[in-house]
Amino acid sequence: MKILKIDLHVHSTGSDGTYTPKEIINLSLEQNIDIISITDHDTLDGIKELSEIPIEVVLIPGVEISAEFPSTLHILGYGIDINNKTLNKTLKELQEYRKERNKKMLEKFEEFGFHITLEELLVEAKGELIGRPHFASLMVKKGYVNTYQEAFDKYLKKGAPLYMDKKRLDPKKAIELIHEAGGIAVMAHPYQTKLSGVELENLVKKLKSYGLDGIEVYYSQHTEKMVNEYNYLAKKFELIKTAGSDFHGKNKPDILLGLDIPFSEIYDFICKGVNHV
Repeated sequence: MKILKIDLHVHSTGSDGTYTPKEIINLSLEQNIDIISITDHDTLDGIKELSEIPIEVVLIPGVEISAEFPSTLHILGYGIDINNKTLNKTLKELQEYRKERNKKMLEKFEEFGFHITLEELLVEAKGELIGRPHFASLMVKKGYVNTYQEAFDKYLKKGAPLYMDKKRLDPKKAIELIHEAGGIAVMAHPYQTKLSGVELENLVKKLKSYGLDGIEVYYSQHTEKMVNEYNYLAKKFELIKTAGSDFHGKNKPDILLGLDIPFSEIYDFICKGVNHV
């Protein structure tokens, strides 16, 4: 059985990862990864800063779009034209909203006695998109919490007192946007919707009616039971299967880059002829 080492779900410093896109490319070379995709949250800035890609690297341009949903629903876009005007305009609007959210979060931090400035956040983010991981890192550095995880558990995770939601796209709009940019749309980590069984099946059916192309069957946090369920859904709704770790570098140190996947399981994705850099 032929095995490929691939990772179609990777985050760089373009959003909330700790490795630059160039460092991710170098790491993928060191680990002999066959196919990789940088899929930053609601931005293409990370991919755009790459000037030269080694000939040995198959890099698929990607993005992870946050969609409206009661819990969590992310849509991955692969093989997109990173210069597509509509895609860039929409992602820019999401980023501008995020900036406003960050300002409001800083006000809430002050109410809790946590003194963090926008300037400090910009330095922490190294000029990249500011997100909750940067708030968490500063909380540790300033001694407001003992660990990064404590910052999230007590204050920054969904439902916690300092959490503020970011703007999200309607799922149908997200899928249409990816298609307009010449890409394929894939449902990321289905378990994060907190649905299973008939409820998840109904959601996938609805997304399929919007044009969903695939589902992330293989993922670093998926159990065998989950993989079996998502394989079933992929077959029932004729969806392409993908695989990704959700690598974030030091922000999620337990998640390593790359997954070993049988070629047969990723065959349809490869045969789709997804554009790569």
